[in-house]
Order: sequence, then structure tokens, then C-alpha cells
Amino acid sequence: MPTAEFLQKPLQFLKGVGPRRASDFARANLVNVEDLLCRLPVRYENRGQVAPIASIREGQKRTLVGEVLNCTLRPTRRSGFRIFEVLLGDDSGAIRAVWLNQPFLKDVICVRQRIVLYGLVEVRRGGGGLQLTNPKYEIVQNETSTEITDDVVEGGMIHTGRIVPVYEKIGSLTPKIQRRLVYDVLRDLPKELSDSLPEEICGRLSLPSRRQAFLRTHFPRNGTSLDLLNEYHTPAQVRMIFEEFFLFQLGVQLGRRQMSLETKATMIQVDDRIRDSARRVLPFKLTSGQRNALKEIVDDMQRGRPMNRLLQGDVGSGKTIVALLAGLVAIENGLQVVFMAPTEILAEQHERYLRRLLKQSKLQVVALTGSTPTPLRRKILASIASGEAKFVVGTHALVQENVTFRSLGLVVIDEQHRFGVAQRSTLRQKGHHPDVLVMTATPIPRTLSLTAYGDLDVSAIRDVPPGRLPIKTQMYSDSERENIYEAVRKELRKGRQAYIIYPLVEESEKIDLKAATEMAEYLSNAVFPEQRVGLLHGRMHQDLKDDVMGGFSRGAYDVLVSTSVVEVGVDVPNASVMVIEHAERFGLSQLHQLRGRVGRSSHQSYCYLFYKSPVSDQARARLDVLTQTTDGFLIAEQDLRLRGPGDFFGTRQSGMPMFSVGDLLRDQAIMEKAYHEALALMKSGAITPNLEEDSKAIWKKRYGLVGVG
Repeated sequence: MPTAEFLQKPLQFLKGVGPRRASDFARANLVNVEDLLCRLPVRYENRGQVAPIASIREGQKRTLVGEVLNCTLRPTRRSGFRIFEVLLGDDSGAIRAVWLNQPFLKDVICVRQRIVLYGLVEVRRGGGGLQLTNPKYEIVQNETSTEITDDVVEGGMIHTGRIVPVYEKIGSLTPKIQRRLVYDVLRDLPKELSDSLPEEICGRLSLPSRRQAFLRTHFPRNGTSLDLLNEYHTPAQVRMIFEEFFLFQLGVQLGRRQMSLETKATMIQVDDRIRDSARRVLPFKLTSGQRNALKEIVDDMQRGRPMNRLLQGDVGSGKTIVALLAGLVAIENGLQVVFMAPTEILAEQHERYLRRLLKQSKLQVVALTGSTPTPLRRKILASIASGEAKFVVGTHALVQENVTFRSLGLVVIDEQHRFGVAQRSTLRQKGHHPDVLVMTATPIPRTLSLTAYGDLDVSAIRDVPPGRLPIKTQMYSDSERENIYEAVRKELRKGRQAYIIYPLVEESEKIDLKAATEMAEYLSNAVFPEQRVGLLHGRMHQDLKDDVMGGFSRGAYDVLVSTSVVEVGVDVPNASVMVIEHAERFGLSQLHQLRGRVGRSSHQSYCYLFYKSPVSDQARARLDVLTQTTDGFLIAEQDLRLRGPGDFFGTRQSGMPMFSVGDLLRDQAIMEKAYHEALALMKSGAITPNLEEDSKAIWKKRYGLVGVG
């Protein structure tokens, strides 16, 4: 059978699969033979070191080979619950093995058979020596030889007597069933497999062939380091991981090349008139990081191809003013600008900020959100369609079909990881190849920037506006609460303001967490009776949210009790204290975002983290990181290590690619190598049509849309 046909053979038609098991496989996105072989074992066990029975000790995992001297199926006091027991002997002694409630084994294992057992050695209940409980077993077909054949293609034992792959259970498909299926597939594997990786790369990186990678990843040779196998760092495993990453990176580079062929409807020009216009709205001197980022963005906008750029910067680093100035450049060239934010509070805050900076100009700024009244919505839609509205700020409401633009030239997406890929793509399609700038205050670790944002050029603002002081962050247990309340009162007496954050809106009988609504009343009456306490949470009507947040911004409230709805974008420079209750329940990046609501002026700010014991090791690690640094880039790297890439982004809707072989946390070095190799191949122009076609097909099948485009 040709290679391609063999690898694409549906799993349903393999011996021992059928429709029901194929359905289980399909739920794990395994459809054909290639999918099965590209799914790595979750771990490896060495069941190949045969121990004499007399040498084993309690607590060891051992492989034993011997003859069945006796076997019995005996009842227990529990109705219908039976135990199958075997006495296994070798030249050194004998040991019992028991299987709980597996009566079918009486028809599988019988006296005088030679079998291999692998399992944990335990002391028999009530004494009486050692035993194996529910061990893995395999019957030795050739009674005259217990030698384990090393080449899986020629035969040999599968489940014991060797280094054994252990697969994650899928529905009814146990690791043992999967091991047999993979073994049978590998025995039929064609001698010659087509290889997606160029020979020159394989040779330079000392990577084995694809066929050898399949064989030795699933059934390693005896003697292979178990540590390397379980670290996924043998040559065979590295080859499979590198191939997946390389084809992904090649697909990204091909997508970038395709985008570079697109041409914008309007070429951006920058002259003295536009520079003067930007200087007039600039409320302060830009930092070095802001200037560099703005230059990279505007240089990109002046090219003939659409910009596709990520602007990342820590909380309070001034990304919004950079985006505003870029938008001003587009508007001065006769284009419209869209500024999309993830929440209505943030969208309306951006609108107020833009109006304030542009009040001397005649540029029209409009805001469109889900709660915009219908009469006003019609008016705004008409001004957008006519081109009268130059700066359009809004939420996901901007991607609706009835929103049309006359000349959309720049799309700015704030806190982009909160939008789905489809939403970002739809917004981009409302113009004729507009420039796209996506922003995040959650710095992206480099490994993830090469994947989820591999199609984007990256600008970073690493400095903060002058005069700002690092936020002093400390964590406390409940017993120290009154001291912290007094520290908050001290700041309030100075005329400052404070946030107190809770993880829930209302108390739950099942979850012992302090809730925002109940605690707002308690704090107002018992803790801060002389202060004005406001309440904000996501379930409130939008008008009430706006009133509360606006009141806090104007100083009408001294203390704002809130859920994490204030996490993103809320800017109140006078707020100098952040108290986070049950901080152990929040993620590290979320804690950093919440902390970033203070420290936005020259006043010293404080963040107090209350936790409730006992605290898990991972929660303690998160809190320790937050108290040790205010560097969002460093925090993002630590967050990735603690949570892994899937939780870092939250959901698949975020655009995070799902890899079947590689792991972004474990295999960062391999991803870097794959990125550089794919980039070099594209620059050399040596990519073959077949490789390009393979990459596009695999990329589309496995990853779909990633990034904005």
C-alpha cells in the first residue's frame, strides 16, 4: 500500500477497532493512522528488567517471568465480587498475584503457562508474604524462550518484558488496547515513508527518519534511557516534535508571505503637517519605549502592505497613547480608525480619553457598544458609513453585519486575547486590507509569541512613564486583617482612594469565599464608616456600572468594592491601594492586572494580598512571584511555567494552536529551533512545491485560523 494511503487509512478499518472504538478515537481528534502515530504516550515504564522472585521487596515495581503453578477464582463477602489468584514460580521461589473482580482471567491464564507479570509488590493483607495486585500480564507464546525481541517490526512482547508506552485512556480504549493497535500498525508500516522534513535539515540536526521516529517513539529499544523518554528528549521524540513545530512555523511564514502580497487601498504618508497635528494632542513627552514602538508602527503603516503588528506592554506603560497617535496618522490620510475593547467600561473609557485629547480638533469620536440605545445607534451607524465618524470605539458590537465603513484604514484591538479569532478576522474584513494593531497588557512569553502570534510583528514597551514608583506588594493571612485596614485608612486620610476586590458577587453556601455584595455593606458600616464605599460587579446594569465607575473616577467614592471586572483598563490615578481578598483563587496574570489599577501616578502605591490557609503549593508560588517583582514580562514567563500554555490563554477561542505532539512549555527550545529553520528556508527560497503544499494542508487541518488574519 502506498505511504500516503496507508497513513490516511481510517482507524475504523483497522483490525480490532470498528465503529464504536473509532467513535471514541474521533472524540480525541484521532481519525486516521497518521493521527494515531502522531499521538505520544503519556509516559513510559521499563517492564524489561526481569527480577528473580526471591529478590523482590515491598514497594518495588518489578517484571517477573515464571510458570503458573496454581490458579483459583475465589468468592468474597461482597456479592458478585470475586478474586482471581495465581501462584507464579521461577527457579528462585514463588509469589502470588491477584486480580480484583476480573473473573474472565480464569479463561485466559491457566496452570503450566509461562507468563510475564509487571506491577507493584505489596504485603498481603493479614500478612502471609508478598503479592502483586492487578499486575500487567502477558502470556509467553514460545515456552522455550523468554528472550525479549528488540525490533518491534519482527515481533516480541508488547505489554511487558520491555520498555512499554503508556497511553492516556480514551473512552473504552484502555492503554493496553491502544498499545496493541499501535504495535499492529507499526508492524505494517511501509519500509519507505515520505518525509516532510528536508534531508538537509534532518542531517544537520541529526534527526532520524520519520519511520524510525514512529518506531522508536512508541516502542523504544531496550536500554534507552527511561529519563530521556519521560522527558520526551530521545532523538525519535525530538524528531516528531520538531516536525510538528516546523510545519506549523512554515505555515505561518507562508501566511505572512501571502499577506505581504496584499496591497492597501491608501498609501500612508507622514509629513510635517501630520507631525504637528500629533504634537498638538500629545499631553506629555513620550518615553523611549513609546517612541520606539510608535516609530515601528508608523514605519509599518507607510509600507504598501497591510500592517499586522502586536504591541505589548506592561500595565500603565502607555500603549493607548501610542495607538491614538497611530490612529491620528491614519485619519490625517483620510482614513477611519476602529478601536475595539473587550468591555463596555473600557470602551467608554477609551472614548472619553480620545475626546479629551482631540477636543481641540474637529475629529468626530463615536462609541458603539451592545447597550447603545437604538436611536443613537442608527445615528452612529450612519456617521460611520458616511465616513464622518473618524475614530470609532466599541466592543464586539463593531463586528455586526450592519456596521459598514467608508474607508477603514486602521484596526486597533485592545486586550486582544479576550476576542475570538473569528471576531478579529471579521473586523479586519470591514476594510480593504487595513492596517491591524493588536495590543495586550499581558506580556506574551516568547515561545507563545512564536505560536499564537507568529503571524504578527511585535513591538514592546518595556519602560513606564517617569515618576512612577514600583507598587509595594505584600501578602497576609486573615489574622493580620485589622493592621491592613488601618494601612488603608492611612492612605484614605491622605485623600487617596482604594480598591477592595472579591472573587464572588454573592456568597455561596458551598464555597467559603467572601462576596462583594455582603462585604461592601460590612466595610461601609463597620470598617470605613467615615468613607464613601461604592460597589461594582459584572451583574449590574450597564448604566449603574457607568455611574459607579464614573463616580469613583471623579472621587465621589473613597473605596470601590468590586469583583475582577476592574481587571482591565480602568484608570484612576488617585487610587493608591489595592486589596485582593482570597488572592490564592486568582491567576498570576490576573493578579498582576488587578494590581496595575494602582500605581498610575507619582504617589507610592500598595497592593495587599489576603489569603486563606491552607494554600496549595502552586497558589503560594503565584503569590510569591507577585511579591517579588512588578515586571509584567517576567511575571508572564513565570505564569507560563506555573499554568502551562492552555491555561495562560484560557480557551481555544483565543487562537492558541493545539499541538498533538509538542508541548509549548516543555519544548520551548525545539520551537525556537523550528522557527529559525522555517524562517531560513523561506528566505533561501528553497522550499519545494510539495513541501509548501504539505505544510498548507497540515497547517489548515491541525491549526486553522491563528492570529488576526
